[in-house]
Amino acid sequence: MNVQMTVRIPDDVAEFVDQQVSDGAKSRAEVITRALKREQRRRRAQRDALIYAATEPDRELEGFVSAAAGQLDLTSLD
Repeated sequence: MNVQMTVRIPDDVAEFVDQQVSDGAKSRAEVITRALKREQRRRRAQRDALIYAATEPDRELEGFVSAAAGQLDLTSLD
């Protein structure tokens, strides 16, 4: 199911979205949906990294935790 929404975005963001459409994206909706899904994945990964960082060290996961923690702001789950 899809929900239709009306949103206001700054002019420069609208220009970026329209440029993506000009460059081959199917529609504005596709560009915005793709960006929001990417943000969902980023937040899930951030939560996972916080969970891993808060648990006892696991030798098999140490490399992953170090890499993930080094790329995230661990002070915020916004």
